[in-house]
Amino acid sequence: MKKLILTAAVAVLLFFIWDTASYRLGFYIDFEPDKPVTTFVTTNKEEILLDQGNGMELFTVRGVNLGSGIPGEWATDYAIDEETYLRWFAMIQEMGANTIRVYTILNDEFYNAFYEYNKDNDDPLWLIHGVWINDYTQNSHRDAYDEDFQETFIRDCRTVVDLLHGKKKLSLGRGTGSGSYRKDVSQWVIGYILGVEWEDVTVTYTNHKYEGLKPYKGEYLSASEEASPFESMLAEVGDKMIAYESSKYKEQRLIAFSNWPTTDPFQYPEQVTVYFMKCGYVDVSHIVKEDAFISDQFVSYHVYPYYPDYLGYLLDENGKVNQEMIDKKTLKFSTLEEGVPWDEVMEGSVEEALYDEDGNVNSYAAYLKMLTAYHDMPVVISEFGVSTGRGMAQRDRYTGRNQGNMSEEEQGEALLSCWEDIMDAGCAGGCVFTWQDEWFKRTWNTMHAVDLTKTPYWSDYQTNEQYFGLLSFDPGEEESVCYVDGDKKEWKDEDLVTESDGLRLSMKYDEKFLYLLIEKEDYDPNRDILYLPVDTTQKSGSTYCRQEDVSFTRAADFLIVLDGEKNSRVLVQERYNTLRAMYYQETDQEDAYQDPPDKDSPDFQPIELVLQTAMLLIEGDLQGGTEPYEERAETYETGILRHGNGNPQSEDFDSLTDFCINGDVIEVRLPWQLLNFANPSEMEIHDDYYEHYGVEYQQIDQLYIGAAAQSGTESVEGRINMESFALEGWGKKVTYHERLKESYYILKDCWTAAEKEQKKRSDRKEGGKKN
Repeated sequence: MKKLILTAAVAVLLFFIWDTASYRLGFYIDFEPDKPVTTFVTTNKEEILLDQGNGMELFTVRGVNLGSGIPGEWATDYAIDEETYLRWFAMIQEMGANTIRVYTILNDEFYNAFYEYNKDNDDPLWLIHGVWINDYTQNSHRDAYDEDFQETFIRDCRTVVDLLHGKKKLSLGRGTGSGSYRKDVSQWVIGYILGVEWEDVTVTYTNHKYEGLKPYKGEYLSASEEASPFESMLAEVGDKMIAYESSKYKEQRLIAFSNWPTTDPFQYPEQVTVYFMKCGYVDVSHIVKEDAFISDQFVSYHVYPYYPDYLGYLLDENGKVNQEMIDKKTLKFSTLEEGVPWDEVMEGSVEEALYDEDGNVNSYAAYLKMLTAYHDMPVVISEFGVSTGRGMAQRDRYTGRNQGNMSEEEQGEALLSCWEDIMDAGCAGGCVFTWQDEWFKRTWNTMHAVDLTKTPYWSDYQTNEQYFGLLSFDPGEEESVCYVDGDKKEWKDEDLVTESDGLRLSMKYDEKFLYLLIEKEDYDPNRDILYLPVDTTQKSGSTYCRQEDVSFTRAADFLIVLDGEKNSRVLVQERYNTLRAMYYQETDQEDAYQDPPDKDSPDFQPIELVLQTAMLLIEGDLQGGTEPYEERAETYETGILRHGNGNPQSEDFDSLTDFCINGDVIEVRLPWQLLNFANPSEMEIHDDYYEHYGVEYQQIDQLYIGAAAQSGTESVEGRINMESFALEGWGKKVTYHERLKESYYILKDCWTAAEKEQKKRSDRKEGGKKN
């Protein structure tokens, strides 16, 4: 009996050692060192070639980036289940996409679902898998050769290889997904993208610290003599990843290194370089393949139309080329000291590249053509997209493809125009950013205004970064509590807040909006102006609005002015204006806290958001002038209310709708942040900025609101009465349902047509072989 127990114990111990060594540490013995290495994907230097059973054929990447976030969960919770992934895969492929791109290791349910979806699918989805660099590592004191950077990078590359081959176990706490990865999905993995959007300071610091470092020479990838130390590091990481997969699994696939305009290999005029502090360059053409690498490289860039649009700033405020900035000596290719002049790479002049055939500026298309002209490898634009968020952070001055404040229809049209530019430039494809909206995201021009520890628990329509998806998460388990379409069927008697003088005001809310229903007898939007004062904080506010000459029974913080379809907006009392408190130095060159507004100031101001725009370059202040200049940030009025139909089921649906007029009925929806809510899930609003020198929070359980009408030239009589409206947060118990945006269907029309054409070409090629 003792021998049996001992034998069993030894067997368990040996199994544990083997399991740990094989599935956790990646240990292996190559029992077939002479077995040939194979690949099913390669390139012809300009295009990707993929063997789908008929030999190597042209493959254009029609991809979608897939994140890991859902409402109520952080991305790092990896909370998406297998059933959801399977449903999404079907939607993605029905749209005409053929590729999914993921950035990092997801939970094992993603790979299980990917395997189940593809295993009996004659037309499978393909996968481009990323290897992530921790944000903290890249933004710390570490250089790229630090053990926490390079060694972790290499180790994570090997982990990705193992899990894609179904031979990995990962525990919680790594910052990535976890689980038992036992499904081999490698047969559908066409390539890897290593790294992230590189911080230019990390690149430059590494290059300075290791100046003169001998270029890396590997068996599969090497760094050329011109390579920088950072590029040499990338070559080493890529080489070791290929070596690992070649030795252990006898397979190879495409490899790319992440890049974006901030670290592109181009040299711009000095004014542009200085303004954007562009100090880092990554040139993947300095990473060369060796004969043992039988697959190939492709080039990966994240490129958006609006920022950083370096080429766009070669034009002045009138859209005309600034001849002082356009010079063959100041726009070059490669990070070599001398560089390669424009005319040795590009056909035509810089001016000709910036204008399309209709004479319109399209610096996005010009930039894409620069990429394909320079690189002797297939170029994949692995991120491109625009946001349907109400808030906006950056504006494309020439084509209107902005970062935010675009309807779902406008998003779809923008994606189509980006795709056309990508294809016209000769790229090997692209990946739309992104599949699903992501409630947890933040944006630089709104992050000061919200509680960043609670962002997954509400849908912040002012934060554009949350709305790049083709799939929307709308509040409500099956439908939202209200659709702003002028139909009051969702409203009940208990929603009524106040009623007087033929005017009724009702309210309700959900995880995205505060909804208002105003009913006025004989309402005429061309004659009547509706005033709705709102009081949230007891720290400040005014009983009088000087701009509109109306008074209230309580000190109001906001005034909603409904003045027809084209002139309606929300105003904020001066003391409670977030832009002034946080960006006064940038907008007015003054200290906001040196002379703060009075707590009861009667001035109500437009609500604005700051944009990231290089105004000095546009206006010419940095283009050779010697006079001192003052940089003033560009802003736009986000408090303007847009009239339309906010019901997705309506033919005239406009996703950016703020209010709808239908006879005597007016419905309004206001995003929480527009009223200075930092976290509506717990009903937290902004405290007094000038007591705390910035944004702090206070919790409320009610707000006060009133309504009055002004007809024609008549003024509002007396003070507008304000009644209380109870507020109760929902905590972490969010409700939501999925909805495909209009942009999904617009892109589907384009991509399904492209898919059919590609299949026809493949069928003709196969038919020719048989004959």
